[in-house]
Amino acid sequence: MTQTFDSNGEVVPVTLVKADACQICQIKTVETDGYNAIQVGYIAEKLSKISKPLQGHLEKSGAKGYRKFGEFRVDNPDDYTLGVELTAASFSPGQKVRVTGTSTGKGFAGNQKRHNFSRGPMTHGSKNHRLPGSIGAGSTPGRVYPVMHY
Repeated sequence: MTQTFDSNGEVVPVTLVKADACQICQIKTVETDGYNAIQVGYIAEKLSKISKPLQGHLEKSGAKGYRKFGEFRVDNPDDYTLGVELTAASFSPGQKVRVTGTSTGKGFAGNQKRHNFSRGPMTHGSKNHRLPGSIGAGSTPGRVYPVMHY
């Protein structure tokens, strides 16, 4: 999220989306595949780093090398032609798009951060500062209850 200013000088919140060029690699129809869709290749890659079967698939459409592929269902696949590059110019201002992504991992989270466990004593020679400690009852019931995080 960021912000921009409109013609009246008021702040408008906006979301920036990086839309690199991608290319139509395959057109799927009801007759051949059972549904209508287009397959789009994105994230360019050298042809030498792509497997031979994938190189053959890309040669049919005349596409250059791509690392990732995505499919989009369409109503009429005849509106699209094989090998055409799709850019950000295909979007209109104000058009809503669905965006997915992968979040940045934060690594292994311990019990205090992940499950809100309390810490152990910090003084008197204790070496149990951030360890989970006991998470169940005694010998009766002899198991950890299903609702407990462990």
